[in-house]
Amino acid sequence: MTDTDLLAAAQTSKAWPFEEARKLVKRYPNGKPGPNGKDWAPMVFETGYGPSGLPHIGTFQEVLRTTFVRRAYEALTGAPTRLIAFSDDMDGLRKVPDNIPNAEMLTAHLGQPLSRIPDPFGQFESFAHHNNALLREFLDRFGFDYEFVAASDRYNSGGFDEALRGVLRGYDAIMAIMLPTLREERRKTYSPVLPISPTSGAVLQVPIEVVDAEGGLIRFEDGGETITQCIFKGAAKLQWKVDWAMRWVALGVDYEMCGKDLTDSLTQSGKIAQVLGGRRPEGLIYELFLDEKGEKISKSKGNGLTIDQWLSYGSEESLGFYLFREPKSAKQLHVGVVPRAVDEYWQFREKLASQPIEQQLGNPVWHLLRTNGERPGAGDSLPVTYGLLLNLVGVMGPNATREQVWSYLANYIANPVPAQHPALDALVTSALAYNRAFVAPTLQRRKPDVGEAAALAALDEELAATDESATAEELQNIVYEIGKDPHYAFESLRDWFKALYETLLGSAQGPRMGSFIALYGVENTRKLIAEALGRE
Repeated sequence: MTDTDLLAAAQTSKAWPFEEARKLVKRYPNGKPGPNGKDWAPMVFETGYGPSGLPHIGTFQEVLRTTFVRRAYEALTGAPTRLIAFSDDMDGLRKVPDNIPNAEMLTAHLGQPLSRIPDPFGQFESFAHHNNALLREFLDRFGFDYEFVAASDRYNSGGFDEALRGVLRGYDAIMAIMLPTLREERRKTYSPVLPISPTSGAVLQVPIEVVDAEGGLIRFEDGGETITQCIFKGAAKLQWKVDWAMRWVALGVDYEMCGKDLTDSLTQSGKIAQVLGGRRPEGLIYELFLDEKGEKISKSKGNGLTIDQWLSYGSEESLGFYLFREPKSAKQLHVGVVPRAVDEYWQFREKLASQPIEQQLGNPVWHLLRTNGERPGAGDSLPVTYGLLLNLVGVMGPNATREQVWSYLANYIANPVPAQHPALDALVTSALAYNRAFVAPTLQRRKPDVGEAAALAALDEELAATDESATAEELQNIVYEIGKDPHYAFESLRDWFKALYETLLGSAQGPRMGSFIALYGVENTRKLIAEALGRE
């Protein structure tokens, strides 16, 4: 595949990152002009983060999805790009998080900017610096290419002063945008600019009067005293919808996505950006995550899935694969989706090399490889699916070990050495963890009914005449023939397989039985059948 082939296919690809990237091509048909009007300036992508808590899976998905679009735009144009990870660490601390030490100390600093509150962990200059460091460690862990920008650095250094001057110039126009969206009581105290109290250090939610827009002077009440103060050099911050718009204009942001819950905010911030002389960036509005009950995930409820939990039971690639697909549709995010995501990732990865370029661009694995700057190459596959691994460790019990699993894998794959199959070996560890946490406690192997018992006995008889060298396909044919035999009166093969899963494996669903028998071993499978037939 040549770069010319890639460019031609990218122009019409229906994969959502390319559809998003084409918005940027339309935004700047001739490329984003540089300062001298000749050279191309980098297209600026941004993701935002509030450092009042620890990074989470929402942070990961937004940076990853934005990177998908960034790489698609580069494939389309060859133009330079930047990704800014922005931390809003000038925000006032509204509440003390439940999982943070020294709560009393933090309580004494409620309302103050996160970047000016002592670090409760005692490791960094401030609470925000601590959480910013965790964010950067988090992003670095996954190899993201980004530039970190902290609001406190820009506000305190004067880097946002000219943008703040623009907010004061457009004060009346901004108020006209915001006031109709607020409840009557809130209108009385609303201000686009939030001065920082010179006495308490708190971010104040008070009305202001613009005294001198060019000089940055405002007047407000603080504890019964009338204060005239310059808002430059970190003496104020902006209300967040105004801050969002100001940031777009000041940093030259061209693309930023957000969740569906911010749709109205996006509209208002877009109007404010126009007042400030800029325009709203392009972006995708993505749907939010749901739990296994279909309810919205809430950090306060704790009904979500953390990134560490996913990586304990699956792989980083499977998480990226899951997040790639259908971002505009609500997605359930719980441990039950992990095994399928792992196996589907490998299915798509195996297909990649044999697909024409048009199909490759719609393959999530192509985009996952590009996020790390890799060129998609020859596909590969796992010799055993994750689902089959889970079935194997399920029958082995909660005390199964990695070494025992690999002893069974020797029945199924050539050269069964963990070092030769690092991806599979990692999944063995994940499968054992998943089994201990979720499978073993729920497994219930039921007693077969009379017809099922007769079919199981027939299967045992066939396996007795089969040696351990039989292939998975040969074993599958044996299972098929018994299920199709009218003597056992199964209405469909599905009923037969369901009986096998429930009586031998203790689950409602399962693998291709031929593959399972080949992996677990013929004699071991006969022992499972004997246990089922002897079950009271």
